[in-house]
Amino acid sequence: MSDTGRQSFTDKASAALKPDSEKSTTEHLGDKFKGKSDSAASTLEPQGQKSTSQRVGDAVSGNSNNTEPSLAQKAKNAVGLGNN
Repeated sequence: MSDTGRQSFTDKASAALKPDSEKSTTEHLGDKFKGKSDSAASTLEPQGQKSTSQRVGDAVSGNSNNTEPSLAQKAKNAVGLGNN
């Protein structure tokens, strides 16, 4: 479950697992917009106000706003599905 104003974990997983080569331009733009919005919401919400599941979700999805790839992106890269 996700906190109010945040992207759901199933949406994040679906976007991360589908290869970029199979996504339409609309899907790419939607993923980018949703990712930026979710990242902004993650940044604005203090850690102390996040649910435990949201803190874990942020760690897995890389919503800590640094240059380190997320665990999900590292996994995609390891199996050849990432852009990096």
